[in-house]
Amino acid sequence: MPIHRARPLVGVLLAGGQGRRMGGVDKAMIPLGGRPLIAHAIARLAPQVDAMVLSANGDPARFAQFGLPVVADPLPGFAGPLAGILAGMRWTRANLPEAEWIATTATDTPFFPADLATRLLDAAGDASIAVARTAGRVHRVFGVFPVACADALDRFISSSASLSVGDWLDQMSHVAVDFDDEAHGGFDPFFNINTPDDLEKARRRLSEPGLQKD
Repeated sequence: MPIHRARPLVGVLLAGGQGRRMGGVDKAMIPLGGRPLIAHAIARLAPQVDAMVLSANGDPARFAQFGLPVVADPLPGFAGPLAGILAGMRWTRANLPEAEWIATTATDTPFFPADLATRLLDAAGDASIAVARTAGRVHRVFGVFPVACADALDRFISSSASLSVGDWLDQMSHVAVDFDDEAHGGFDPFFNINTPDDLEKARRRLSEPGLQKD
């Protein structure tokens, strides 16, 4: 992935979902259209960033086929996406210190916009966090975050009773970017797969003629 900005942008794929409503399976590895969900996320995010890292707990060997660095949450147990965002910031600071931003996505959302990172960065300006929004609903794990926020995020996680991304964002300067133009036929591009019914909807969506494939 060639660096195409003055400073590189690191993509962080959040693959920590426990998949309780899918029978406790590793959601990132659920097949869709002949390949795992995470492969769809990688294909969509790769052209938008200059490097990628996978945030996931457990045995990293299960992701070896994708050739990406894998970082575990800095907290014990299942700490949710906020810990994954912090892990991505720390990896970026240690391995690509010239990068000032990370772009985060979930791996159970196979149709997120192909221009997600560019539009979020444009809206973020010099300092703000920017997150996606459709139909008034904010998708907080689809965002761009300054790496300089790592220390503030670390303090929040260490001192707060909450591990909610929304609660942290309430304390930070941030903007929401509307992607309603990406919705076709009422289908939200941030549709995520939580249940077997969701997976069936995604399969039908993937088979629709004219859908931009990743």
